[in-house]
Amino acid sequence: MYFFEMLLSALSLSMDALAASLGIGACLGAATGGAAALRVAGACGGFQFAMPLAGWFLGSRFLVFISDYDHWVAFGLLALVGGNMIRESFRPEDPTCPASDPSCGVALLTVAVATSIDALAVGVSFAAVGAPVMVLASWSGAITAFACFGGVLAGFRVGQLFGKKVEFAGGLVLCLIGVNILRVHLMG
Repeated sequence: MYFFEMLLSALSLSMDALAASLGIGACLGAATGGAAALRVAGACGGFQFAMPLAGWFLGSRFLVFISDYDHWVAFGLLALVGGNMIRESFRPEDPTCPASDPSCGVALLTVAVATSIDALAVGVSFAAVGAPVMVLASWSGAITAFACFGGVLAGFRVGQLFGKKVEFAGGLVLCLIGVNILRVHLMG
């Protein structure tokens, strides 16, 4: 996989975590401190790092069974994840905030896992096309941590304005990368 595709994949995977962190920042309000931003960045970045590795590990164990159509598997997974992100971007946002701090405990764990499930599927697709997953995992984790830190801090001001648009853009990029994988395999 090329450098540009790898970077776009990492950026795309961070978009739903960024959208969630903007929402968390919006719920915490103007007094959002650095501690909440660090917690969200650490949890989301950590899961975005670990999930592609787990997906690649699982995918590489089953490649022998799918080697004849691995490019279709990679395309299908990326299209599914990207399509879901696009679909979610059209759902109306829940304007109510939870009573407890969403940057702590089970609420934070739920956000971190939910926003990184797509990275698991992308890790499987990387195994299918033989792409180096460690680069994706490292970039995805670092970009997500940075984006979430800034997202929580900026959430009060921009969360309502850009949250769903960011998720739509990330989903579109993942779909386009899937189409490109299919194009390269079928044309080359």
